[in-house]
Amino acid sequence: MRNIFIILAMLAAASASRAMEPEKILAAVDRNLAPETYESYRKLVNIEPDGSKREFTLYTVKKGHDKVASLFLAPESEKGRTTLRLGENMWLFIPAVGKPIRITSLQSVVGGVFNNADIMRLDYRTEYSVESMEDLGATYVLHLKAKTQYVAYDRLTMTVDAKELVPISIECYAATGLLIKTLHFKEMRPFDGGRRRPAVIETDSPLYKGYKSIMISISIKERSIADEVFTLTFMPKLEGIR
Repeated sequence: MRNIFIILAMLAAASASRAMEPEKILAAVDRNLAPETYESYRKLVNIEPDGSKREFTLYTVKKGHDKVASLFLAPESEKGRTTLRLGENMWLFIPAVGKPIRITSLQSVVGGVFNNADIMRLDYRTEYSVESMEDLGATYVLHLKAKTQYVAYDRLTMTVDAKELVPISIECYAATGLLIKTLHFKEMRPFDGGRRRPAVIETDSPLYKGYKSIMISISIKERSIADEVFTLTFMPKLEGIR
């Protein structure tokens, strides 16, 4: 009889471990993609239907839930450009222009399938709430709804690896229900302190047939960053904190 109680207790514990709250799963996904405050180096590759490619190298810093800044390191034609995101507001600084220019989340500073919201991504739980979740055993499927009308996508369908708690894919939808693009998360690699994170994000879109964009993380690590870095006046100086 005692053995039966032990087995039942073990089964209950296993069931409880699976019964994570959807919002906690989403929070874990955010932290497993990147620290809350960090610096990173990334490469963005745009691939056209004829196979031609254009590559960009970016240095990015993020602080908390609503501050992101990036510096273009390559190609030479883009070198020195910076972007800044504060919540829903975004700017692009071009040295030849000499002042920040307002940009929108659905535009793209690099062209291709990734838009500015993808490139300057905030935590998913900052912009989305979980409406429902499916537990499929090996994966969770989170159905997310934008918290405001200013978010790039109205709804997301996020398929999450139940063991690693990282996305496998995210389908991005407009308010009309139109599928805008799908993000595919690949190649788990060790980054800061050996923490395993997806190193590659590929995206394709039914709206851009034959086009593909790839984001490759070269390094990600936690770093304390001053608030002044995330200001319009600091945009021309971002190179100085590397």
